[in-house]
Amino acid sequence: MSEEPTDGGIPPIDFTTFVLSMSTACMSHLGDQGEITNLPMAQQTIEILEMLEAKTAGNLTGEEERILHQVLSDLRDAYEAKVGEGS
Repeated sequence: MSEEPTDGGIPPIDFTTFVLSMSTACMSHLGDQGEITNLPMAQQTIEILEMLEAKTAGNLTGEEERILHQVLSDLRDAYEAKVGEGS
């Protein structure tokens, strides 16, 4: 897919951009930048990415698979750390 900006100056979305966007949303739900923490939404976002991983198994490029796996690992760790703060 071309990385040429669309009319709004935003590059077209591809799988990697989508996964990174979901990751950013999840980190926001975890209060990464001082936002209000919303653990149920963070958990749901992780579950969506897990579902995406299961449904796309065998259909991703090596790079897409690596990014999705790394994002999920990082988000799970961040979620567990945030949940652990409340204990």
